[in-house]
Amino acid sequence: MSENVVHLHKHTDTPAAVDTAPTVLTVVPDAPPAQPVPLWVRSGRAVKTAVTHERTRSAGRAVVRHGLYTFNGGRIAARRAWDGRTGSRYERMIRAAEAAGNLEAAEEWEERLQRFRAARHHRRMDLLHSPVDAAKGVAVGAGMSVGVLVALGVVLAISTGQAADVVTPLTATIDFIALLIRIVQVVWGPAITIGPFLALLALWSVGRKQHAAPQWALPANVRSGEGEPITPSIVVKALRDLGVPALARAIKEMGDAGASMLGPITIAGCGVEVDVTLPSGVSTNEVQSKRRKLAENLTRHEHEVFITIPQAARTVRLWIADSGALDEPIGPSPLVTDETMTADYKKGKAPWGQDLRGDAAALSLYQRHLLITGLSNQGKTVALRSLALWLSLDKSVQFLMGDLKGVGDWAMFDGLATTLIQGPTDEHVIQVTEMVESAVDEMNRRIQAPPGTQFPPLIVLVDEAQVAFMCPAKDEDKRPYGGSKANSRYFMAVRKIHNQGRAVNVLMWQGTQDPTNENLPKLVREGAHTRASLALGTESQARMALGDKAVDGGAAPNLLRPGLDRGTLVVASDGITIPAGQSSITVRTHYIDDDAATAITDRAKALRDGVTTLHAIDRDEERDALADIAAVIGDAPRVRTKDVLARLATRNTGAYGEWSFIDLKRVLDDAGAEPYKSDGVMVVSRDRVARALTNRDTDGSASTE
Repeated sequence: MSENVVHLHKHTDTPAAVDTAPTVLTVVPDAPPAQPVPLWVRSGRAVKTAVTHERTRSAGRAVVRHGLYTFNGGRIAARRAWDGRTGSRYERMIRAAEAAGNLEAAEEWEERLQRFRAARHHRRMDLLHSPVDAAKGVAVGAGMSVGVLVALGVVLAISTGQAADVVTPLTATIDFIALLIRIVQVVWGPAITIGPFLALLALWSVGRKQHAAPQWALPANVRSGEGEPITPSIVVKALRDLGVPALARAIKEMGDAGASMLGPITIAGCGVEVDVTLPSGVSTNEVQSKRRKLAENLTRHEHEVFITIPQAARTVRLWIADSGALDEPIGPSPLVTDETMTADYKKGKAPWGQDLRGDAAALSLYQRHLLITGLSNQGKTVALRSLALWLSLDKSVQFLMGDLKGVGDWAMFDGLATTLIQGPTDEHVIQVTEMVESAVDEMNRRIQAPPGTQFPPLIVLVDEAQVAFMCPAKDEDKRPYGGSKANSRYFMAVRKIHNQGRAVNVLMWQGTQDPTNENLPKLVREGAHTRASLALGTESQARMALGDKAVDGGAAPNLLRPGLDRGTLVVASDGITIPAGQSSITVRTHYIDDDAATAITDRAKALRDGVTTLHAIDRDEERDALADIAAVIGDAPRVRTKDVLARLATRNTGAYGEWSFIDLKRVLDDAGAEPYKSDGVMVVSRDRVARALTNRDTDGSASTE
């Protein structure tokens, strides 16, 4: 039985407590002795550590790299020698020209091949006579050389008076030749030994200059390829190494090594663009599905390469950004820099940002329902708000706004929007739903107006619309406010505006997060004419946001980088200029902060007569019509009667939705604030209405509707 060891522990939280703290005795049994680690376990750990060590991996890469430099350098040198001695280069160019359908170029290369073959035949025929000619030349040359040396010796003998000097030049020449032979004998052995190593060194140098090794084995500065320009050979090599067997095989069989597949490489904004005609047997989606590998083969990041499908059959269009260019900001919005800018709802386009080519991207909002979606905190509200800011500079546009986030992102529209409801609760959803339903009533009133009647634009905007679709609240008739069923109040109101609102300028704008069938029903998302998406998580979400056609055509918001590509969105709309053959365009939107947005709305308010913003839907049945008229007039000295009617209908559809000019005139005439003509149109005076309110009886004589 093992002995127990007694350990003394003192509470020594502070130095002063050392002498006074009680001593605690703890009896701890002896710990069992540690078991030794088997030798084979330690050896395995050592081997694993050695294999995974960075120095080991670097050494392995160096061995592979330099070995392949030499081997592939030999292949390159052999190929060059073969091309120089045969007509294979001309034959490749002939096949490439024929594949491209350029018969003139094919004929030119064939003519060059014939000239090369004729010259080669002439050289070979000359070789048949060259030995005899060479022997005759050597004999004649040797005889002449001996004669010259003897003559030189005679001159030397006459000069010195010594007859033996006649052969002195000849003997000196013989001695020099003997010296050369001895030098060759001395050097020959080492040359035979060193020669193969020099040849290998030459082949290694050729392979190193061509980087003839796999990317993973190359040095870090070569492997990164940051800033490497895009050339035809780089694009063809990237396609060849894409992992599509039919494509690699076709490129290998092409006489020009695949160059005929490429169109011109053109500068496009902060990158380049090239069309690639794929060979038979290779489909465009095989290339699209390997975007990451293609980008890495081009020494780019995945987000720096975009693949779209143009109109030409069996063709993909590659846009390749300059390294790091997409991480640079694009500059401020014209709305911020140009304080004189105004908007035109019908003919103008909102300055939204820049496309990947660096060109300005502007969006037409005329009679188009709008849907913007994306992950949280990717710039959805800012992108949606910038469109509303531009449109607010058209004084004819009216806004009904619901912000179901409620953190003040839309607060600057207070005094500009007719209705502004802000908050995330079920009560706010109920208010927003009734606001959208009032827009439906206004739409129906406009539809029933005489043909040809012109109506001011009414934008019904709901940010964070997924909160409305997922709201569980029900009304007194047990009808849900949220959901996507036929009895859902918000869903049905949006659907009605989508169905008929465009014709009378009642438009639905929505912003929502993470599109799914639960928080963005199919019928609602497909009712939008302009669909835009920021970064998303999956391809299925991208299809919900933009539709199958756009995604099949290359749109990939799911490949945008959350956080890094904030404010970058993919747009599918006929209201923006999209390159021919494409179904979508990628836009980097301008960022407009809250202070700049407030300055823009201040300019928009200065263009208007004054708007009284409602922050809740008034459900009271009894209405003070004169007070409501005064409220909708606001601070403007006079307002046209048709605008007063429209504002009253927005304020309370149930009470004023059916009002006509006769109803408005009756109330004003009874109060002594009759409408009158100004510049040829009927208007209502603010001062007359205010005076009528002040002078009316206090016994309830106000007109009640």
